[in-house]
Amino acid sequence: MELIEIEAFVTIADAGTFTRAAGQLRISQPAVSRRMDLLEVELGAQLFERLRTGTRLTDAGQAFLPFARQALADLQDGAAAVRDATTGSSGPVTLALVGTLASTSLIDRLRVFRQAWPGVRLMMQTANSDEVSRLVRTGDVQLGLRYYDDPAPALECVRVADERLVIACSSQSRLVPAEVRLPSEIATVPWVSFPVGAGSSGEPLARSMDRYLTQLGLADAERIMIDSLTAQKRLIEADFGIGMLPESAITEELRLGTLRILHDLDFNGVAPVVLIRRAGGHRSGAMVRLTEALANNDNPFSPAP
Repeated sequence: MELIEIEAFVTIADAGTFTRAAGQLRISQPAVSRRMDLLEVELGAQLFERLRTGTRLTDAGQAFLPFARQALADLQDGAAAVRDATTGSSGPVTLALVGTLASTSLIDRLRVFRQAWPGVRLMMQTANSDEVSRLVRTGDVQLGLRYYDDPAPALECVRVADERLVIACSSQSRLVPAEVRLPSEIATVPWVSFPVGAGSSGEPLARSMDRYLTQLGLADAERIMIDSLTAQKRLIEADFGIGMLPESAITEELRLGTLRILHDLDFNGVAPVVLIRRAGGHRSGAMVRLTEALANNDNPFSPAP
């Protein structure tokens, strides 16, 4: 069993087709197919169903996938351990974070870290919370910053901040009074929300919103389920309803004046921001230093200047 075969298998599983996998691996489609043929012969089982619209994992493929991911992640850990042995606290460290967190004081912590450790090459990318977890779990990145804990046993979560949740509406809303002091004053207004129980990347926020609405006495309020934060904001701007959102997610809309926060309503919601890493994975010196910098809770979580 060759590493390139395992890598091709995982790439196909993620990409959904042999063609897309070939593009990601930068090899030809026949080469990808050949690698899968060899792997299936060695395992003695078919791993994919070839469909007209793409591929689907067989039961055998589903059984093999977590072990294949683990093998690739372990090899990346091994390479990191070798680098760490020669570079100590220097060298590269990779971080995936939810895009809206780039508008918060966590970026100040990253700036301070980069200044304090110039020998560390910090490589970052953005994704939604579910994708951040996947990137960490597969070893594609070493650390992740996302909203809410991920209960997966393969991950460790460290709470590093609490972001303020705000209730926002269209700045020109006809549904919401100009001043709102009591929840009863918005009892008939729909709430734009992530779905619950539908595999939504925003499901933790949706469940948190349900708890807060219950506390406000609005548990029976109408919901408009939208599985996209950007689409939610556009609907709120268009006055289809109101929303409960991380404050950093509406920085631009507040600047443009298309949304407003209901400041007078007695509401103190938070969304925990957690740092995630692979359970049992290698901890390089650079990772330890970055973890310490991000877990520094001396300063309150606030919008970045």
